[in-house]
Amino acid sequence: MSSSALHWPSLKGLFCLPELREGERHQCQEDREKGQSLLRLTSGTGGDKRVALTGENRTRSQSPLLTSSSLSVSAGSHQSQHPHAPSLVPHIALPLSRSQFSATTQLDITSHCNASCYHKGEDVNKERLTEQLAFETLYADGSRTLTTVDVYDSGDDDDNAHAPFHKVPSIPHKRTRRQIYGADGRFNIRGDNFLLDYPFSTAVRISTGCTGVLVSQQHVLTAAHCVHDGNDYVKGARKLRVGFLVPPSANSTKPSQAPLKKPVVRWVKVRRTRVPKGWIQGPQEVSMDYDYALLELRWPHRRPFMQLAVAPHADDLPGKRVHFSGFDSDRPGELVYRFCPVEDESNDLIYQHCDARPGASGSGVYGRVWDDTLERWERKVIGIFSGHQWLEIDGENRDYNVAVRFTPLKFAQICYWVHGNKADCNQD
Repeated sequence: MSSSALHWPSLKGLFCLPELREGERHQCQEDREKGQSLLRLTSGTGGDKRVALTGENRTRSQSPLLTSSSLSVSAGSHQSQHPHAPSLVPHIALPLSRSQFSATTQLDITSHCNASCYHKGEDVNKERLTEQLAFETLYADGSRTLTTVDVYDSGDDDDNAHAPFHKVPSIPHKRTRRQIYGADGRFNIRGDNFLLDYPFSTAVRISTGCTGVLVSQQHVLTAAHCVHDGNDYVKGARKLRVGFLVPPSANSTKPSQAPLKKPVVRWVKVRRTRVPKGWIQGPQEVSMDYDYALLELRWPHRRPFMQLAVAPHADDLPGKRVHFSGFDSDRPGELVYRFCPVEDESNDLIYQHCDARPGASGSGVYGRVWDDTLERWERKVIGIFSGHQWLEIDGENRDYNVAVRFTPLKFAQICYWVHGNKADCNQD
């Protein structure tokens, strides 16, 4: 995947979809022959930033280049994506036996869903809801607690005000899993000034082999299956760590030392881990709907982090696009970025064909969400990349890569984990 010297051609009149920066004008051009995508970001103040986005190939049925007119979205007619979060009131934590850490990490999970499970979450009772939103806390010494919760409706009439539950049946199948759809549309992010800049700097490595996303100064969201198999915590969760990319120069002992080609990873220990009870049901009943976990670091970091948001309907996302960056296993040492439109969605899952491989699990799936307070579009995490699902609807078999969709109740739960009180969990 080595690349030759990069040249910066004129890119007038085109806008680049992968990333839009506030106050910057974007220009890009694809080089299909060399398999390189060049992105030039020219700031409104005349500043200039350049980065190479490399990949094995860039030919797609749909070009990622659009004119500026096709990117425009009217904020004036956009409905608010910030409903009041429901109230999640926890009870006193109950002590549990220590974890045995007997599970084996599975970086690649696949589930099967039919029409029944696809629509099941549209009607769920409160008792079942509170059961799924209870959560376990794992501490660094191996001790565990279980916290049950009460759920109170805030009175919001939003369609998603009740987080649904899909019990995805474990149905064996012999089909080959397609995690790459058509031409590989992933981009290797290289160049310290870009790799370590927002939003790519919010992606972190999980020591069990997954990816995570920074969502506060001390918290990381990832996939639950990266730390727990539905029955027990994985062996690697005993000494769980989070890896931050740092410039090669930060670890150089000699100023004259030649810089490394790739950033190095600095590991930070995890203080405690929280997993929703909706995931902890046993390996045969694993549901992607609750495939998320929150890691609290021992010490705060000093990196930018990405805010959380209730997932809007796909039609309310500019271009219906979602984005995420992760550490795919087939590209060791590389941060890999991708974007694609949402193909389908249920109450709990986002179905898409963003190319991904094992290791990308736990990546923060984000989109451009309208912020009523700031009156502008902001990148916000609206889901967590989980894995692969076969969907059988009306006799038709469809395969997707899927992400957990943050409903208002999931948002309230995660926000409580981060902030510890509801006051900071309203999306006004």
